[in-house]
Amino acid sequence: MQLRFLGKNSTPGDSPTLYASDQDTYVIQGWKVYANELLMQLDVPEGQTVIEVPTELFEHLTKDGLPTGEIKKYNDPIKIVTEQGTCVLQGPEMHDAEALSQMRMPDYETCIEIPKSSITALLEEDSGPDQPRAA
Repeated sequence: MQLRFLGKNSTPGDSPTLYASDQDTYVIQGWKVYANELLMQLDVPEGQTVIEVPTELFEHLTKDGLPTGEIKKYNDPIKIVTEQGTCVLQGPEMHDAEALSQMRMPDYETCIEIPKSSITALLEEDSGPDQPRAA
């Protein structure tokens, strides 16, 4: 799998990153979630993992030809929006060796692979009262 870097939101020591793949997916690199109070709210099946990223990371979707990166719906893969303005996402943990070799990932981070359609659906106007779950 080949990745195309879209962008990152970095502070010293932190590097959530967004990539587009050649498999019609987005690869989202974020902080591993260890907080029990967050994990207890989720059902995480084997093969999936939970990450946390700043909501601003999705602004880089414009580099993939999307008109906006503003999240308007809080559906899967977003599970929780925290008081700090971050999103907790759940999805299949990336194990593709070729893709992982293209990334720089500290031990406290991991990545998930999500279909592009699932991410672009988050950018569409919502017609209902759907609200993100607060942490």
